[in-house]
Amino acid sequence: MTAQQLKTTTVLEKFTWVWHDYNIQYTVMGTGKPLLLVHGFGASIGHWRKNIPVLAAAGYQVYAIDLLGFGGSDKPSIDYTVELWQELLRDFWQAQIQRPAVFVGNSIGGLLCLMVLADHPEMATGGILLNSAGGLNHRPDELNLPLRLVMGTFTNLVRSPLGAFMFNQIRQKPRIRRTLLQVYQDHTAVTEELVDLLYAPSCDAGAAKVFASVLTAPPGPTPAELLPRVTTPLLVIWGEADPWTPIAGAKIYQELAQTDSVQFVGIPNTGHCPHDENPTAVNDIILTWLAELGKENL
Repeated sequence: MTAQQLKTTTVLEKFTWVWHDYNIQYTVMGTGKPLLLVHGFGASIGHWRKNIPVLAAAGYQVYAIDLLGFGGSDKPSIDYTVELWQELLRDFWQAQIQRPAVFVGNSIGGLLCLMVLADHPEMATGGILLNSAGGLNHRPDELNLPLRLVMGTFTNLVRSPLGAFMFNQIRQKPRIRRTLLQVYQDHTAVTEELVDLLYAPSCDAGAAKVFASVLTAPPGPTPAELLPRVTTPLLVIWGEADPWTPIAGAKIYQELAQTDSVQFVGIPNTGHCPHDENPTAVNDIILTWLAELGKENL
């Protein structure tokens, strides 16, 4: 079944939770062992629309949250860091879940889940990372000299008075579609629904400043720093055709899968967001792994 054939028929009910006087949007569906889904940069709860109903129907209580600055959550003019969002996830878990959960994250959301697993093991029974980012932004030493200069210039422009103009250009629907076509191998998955899902929050007041803050923020801890402190089982899923976080960057997880409680699964012909582009495969992989995890915890 292609992503286009998998119809989105379930409406996700949205709730509001107040955190530090900010409104945070979240959803929850189902009953059973809890899962917390964390989106990537520029995305939101809706990016999990093809996964939440399936996971809930399989007997799990599925939570998904819009990180501060994204989706339906508030977009204050503050400094955004991975540490801020980690604190948000910790407090959300304490307020809404209060049981060890499986943390599931795509891209930046994957890095945030890894941080939670490393720093708050009491909150988790496991983690699922989908094309997990290595940092909120590229570290200069990760880029060759020409690209380092390009990114440095871009960062300076984002911080300048031209930043708002640049954001307004980047967030236009045709530009969003072109970007998605670069990172989705299956172009039938790049629907108007998906474009609208990314476009709508960019129209909110404060969205331009969030964009500038995130793109100029520190990258945060590396997976190499975090993984030695992760004690729970880990499932790592990777769309092998991802140009943003190429599978070559997943080597650290592939090596751990040979010796540790890490399972690594590559999905051919799939890009940066496998849960949305190839949801049938991803849902099956997740449910199989969760079933095995459940047996281990009996």
